Amino acid sequence: MPRNKSGSSNGGVIGKKNESSFGKCAVSSKTSSGTFTATNPGTRAGQVLIVSGGGGSGSLSGGGAGGAKVFPSLPIPSSGVSVTIGGGGAGPCGCPSSNGSNTTFGSTSTTGGGKGGLEASAPTPTLAEGSPGGSGGGGGVIDQPGVPSGTVTAGGTGVCGEGNPGGQIPGNPGAGGGGGGAGAVGQNGQSPFIPGGNGEADGGNGIDVTPFFGSAPQPFYLSNGTGVGATAPGVFAGGGGSGGLQNWSMQAGEGGTGGGGNGAAGTFPGGAGTAYSGRANSGGGGGGGDAAGSPKGAGGSGIVIVKEINKASGVWSMQSQFSAKQQGTWPRLVGTPFSADYLVVAGGGSGGQGSCNNGGGGAGGMLLSYCTPCSSQTLTVDTTYPVTIGAGGSGNSNGNNSVFAGASTITATGGGRGGASTSNGFPGGSGGGGAAAGNPHPGSTPTGGSGTSGQGNPGGTGSPPGPSGFAGGGGGGKSCAGGNGTNVGAGGNGGAGLASSITGASVTYAGGGGGSSGGAAAGSGGSGGGGNGGPSVTSGTANTGGGGGGARFNNPSAGAGGSGVVVIRYPSAAIEVSVTPGTNTITTAPNGDQVATFTVSGNLVVGS
Repeated sequence: MPRNKSGSSNGGVIGKKNESSFGKCAVSSKTSSGTFTATNPGTRAGQVLIVSGGGGSGSLSGGGAGGAKVFPSLPIPSSGVSVTIGGGGAGPCGCPSSNGSNTTFGSTSTTGGGKGGLEASAPTPTLAEGSPGGSGGGGGVIDQPGVPSGTVTAGGTGVCGEGNPGGQIPGNPGAGGGGGGAGAVGQNGQSPFIPGGNGEADGGNGIDVTPFFGSAPQPFYLSNGTGVGATAPGVFAGGGGSGGLQNWSMQAGEGGTGGGGNGAAGTFPGGAGTAYSGRANSGGGGGGGDAAGSPKGAGGSGIVIVKEINKASGVWSMQSQFSAKQQGTWPRLVGTPFSADYLVVAGGGSGGQGSCNNGGGGAGGMLLSYCTPCSSQTLTVDTTYPVTIGAGGSGNSNGNNSVFAGASTITATGGGRGGASTSNGFPGGSGGGGAAAGNPHPGSTPTGGSGTSGQGNPGGTGSPPGPSGFAGGGGGGKSCAGGNGTNVGAGGNGGAGLASSITGASVTYAGGGGGSSGGAAAGSGGSGGGGNGGPSVTSGTANTGGGGGGARFNNPSAGAGGSGVVVIRYPSAAIEVSVTPGTNTITTAPNGDQVATFTVSGNLVVGS
């Protein structure tokens, strides 16, 4: 064989030195709109925290935090990603408050926080209701004249998976409610309030993202600020606290942990206090004013935090490959571990089937890796990993577990079956909905089954005893609890599932089944494959883990739960992977990663 002048044999690729990093994560933040560009070449889909702007406060109510959510496996193309950082909602004196603005990362976004309710009187007490948003704004104060004392002022609703409702006012007169936070609801305002007493309502706390992005210190983590609710390292999107009433010497509510603004304290005999805005780049809600003319707190702006995962890339000479293998730094040596992400969804539970209107089945438990600290699962070449796909439950049965037996075994729990014949729903990955109490059966209201921590949510309750009709509760989903059946015969909706882009496209899994109807609307299946409740009952969608719909009392068959699914995503370079049996597939994600999808039980076979 001819030899070149250096004495080495021809063949391979000769190129310039390339800088690379194997298996390392880069974490960075973006606090202003523009283009996010990956830190290192060869970056694959990472974890992205998207926090929208917090809502402005009301007259005395706290603003809701901006929607906050960690999205796994969002693509980061080499051209970069367009980012818009949502601004906080306004809360100036004499001007209407406003919701916070959405923050976007490419085509993915969260919702701006809801503004706090205004001070209102008859005939328009609805003005006092908090506005919906990522988290809802707190309920405002209704003036006494013309408004019944038992009137409840609602806090704004939050977006499921992004935040929580604001606090309500349980009666007139009452103090303002705290804004909802990404991690907890806002506190309710006190009613009736006591002069000189504690009438404050704190904002709901935010979410801790350190499990996804690492522990402090990090440059994007917040520190305490004057007038801002307690901020812990890595906590974002706290709701704003309520303001105190002037002339009543009432204390103000504190902003929720994660940048929520403190409310203005009421003073005696009057005078304006100070309401604080949510902290910049926290998504915190604004603190409520004191109704004495003080400026209301504005919401804090949003933020985007990105965790990148690198893989080997570039061009290497044969000598550099040989040297890397000698030193144990080449990423695909035989016996050398490599990182992979996973999605494991169990089979959904069946809907209830019995002599009453029955509950919807709970979704199968859903477990998804979030690259903590850098790899989700450590796999090794020349190894076979068994995969079990849980079947959906049928005929009053729970769904079956799905298992990925990787370096550590990942087990998602089968969904709980819906309650049947006036029974409670059953526990599972997500719990099944309770059956109706009956018409007019005595006894307590059937409850929904509990979900498994980190995998799903409880089912909804069945309708209570009563003469006006009866209906089953919806099964729980990955993101939300099942809806309750009503005593006017409306079945509870199944809880919503969760979307994942691990396959390269956004797919929603693990939605709960709808409860059956006693004459009004049947419960709808939750997004993510949940089946509809009877009378037109449907089953959960195959390979989503969706719960089956509950059967109506005169329908002999409930909806079966949908089967589960397991997805393994890994860097493609120099990895020989096959799946058995052949009905399972391997596809290529937009960034070049390989995606093994199991719809039936089999094996992930990793070669050298």
